[in-house]
Amino acid sequence: MIVFDLKCGSAHVFEAWFGSSGDYDAQVARGLVACPICGSGDIAKAVMAPAVPAKSNRGPSPAQVKQRLAAMAAAQAEALKACDYVGPNFAAEARAIDAGEAASRGIWGEATRAEAAGLAADGIAAHPLPFPVPAKADA
Repeated sequence: MIVFDLKCGSAHVFEAWFGSSGDYDAQVARGLVACPICGSGDIAKAVMAPAVPAKSNRGPSPAQVKQRLAAMAAAQAEALKACDYVGPNFAAEARAIDAGEAASRGIWGEATRAEAAGLAADGIAAHPLPFPVPAKADA
């Protein structure tokens, strides 16, 4: 199948599908193609841009990937500065904040997979950090 942008003598532009370019020529010659807006049979192909897909092998360069990862790591470090480190008490503290038993604030720390799954099951938003952080001893 091929799609053409067509234009009638009244300057109405519309799209039509054909089995091939030859099918278009044959149908126009037999008067089978008409403008859907005004019914005119005075039809010609309109100028159209080709649909050229982007190359699939054009990803970011290794240097760009490294730069983006560094920027994300810096953003994570900056975000953690505004959050309280709660160490291995993360799950309990997240539950206390969710229940209104502790001040609402950003926190970070450690949780087991089971604790994280329990938080998710209870609808408490908690997500793993994308980049490792140095161990903290001040919890």
